[in-house]
Amino acid sequence: MTRTYVVTGADTGIGALTADLLAERGDRVIRCGVAEGADVRADLGTADGRAALVRDVERLAPSGVDGLALVAGIAAPTEATVRINYFGTLAVLNGLRPLLARSSAPRAVVVSSASSLSAGDGDVVAACLRDDEAAATAAARRAIARGRGGVLYRSTKIALNRWVRRAAPGWAGSGIPLNAVAPGIVGTESARTTMLATPAQAKLMAEALPQPLGFPGPADAVAEALAWTIGPANTFMTGQILYVDGGADATLRGDAPYADGVSYGPVAMARMIYWSLVAKLQARRATG
Repeated sequence: MTRTYVVTGADTGIGALTADLLAERGDRVIRCGVAEGADVRADLGTADGRAALVRDVERLAPSGVDGLALVAGIAAPTEATVRINYFGTLAVLNGLRPLLARSSAPRAVVVSSASSLSAGDGDVVAACLRDDEAAATAAARRAIARGRGGVLYRSTKIALNRWVRRAAPGWAGSGIPLNAVAPGIVGTESARTTMLATPAQAKLMAEALPQPLGFPGPADAVAEALAWTIGPANTFMTGQILYVDGGADATLRGDAPYADGVSYGPVAMARMIYWSLVAKLQARRATG
């Protein structure tokens, strides 16, 4: 059955690759971007642009959409990075949620980044997670004034990761798997003209994000991961940050994220003890 997908940032890079891949598989793709030729043109850095995107997608797909791949983002050392990457992404995600709910197999994914493995600006991240755009952009301006504009990109991705982890259980309760894909350094045109523009810059990035599987990595691998997370085969994965990063996460963090087990609160422990006793009683009755 043909599915309908919405891809933001479909003008170039990973977004364009993802949109092309989905279309090649025979599905309908609503391409959103800022360049001419996009099905929906909108600036996600503004409230009007976000509302326009949601309105235009509703017009193009009134019966609903099956998957959202929110790829749009910038890495400039400006407050626009906060507005687009975090608040623009969530405005589209939440604005199109009713259309997703009309699908029999809805899926959503946002694009994060392996740069989120490094520390960001705590004030920006905290304001994002409070859904306070004015405070987040003010914090961004303070970071820029201190010469730390370069941390804004990863700060937005850290906030997105944390938001996905918090929101995914609720979305799952509505039958919508919600995940994030975090690419490492891959060979897009944007990367070649920024992070990989000179040998020194490339060396710096390779040191910051060591990728044992290759540097830079293949961008189509990221597109494949995005396509799978919003495809019908993904029936049981949600709330995950998938590092498609050539091994950077494993190299930098090792087994640290898995060193400690889950700590349950007293209420959860009481419930588990209760149900454990009930299960034992039921087992005795079944064998008696």
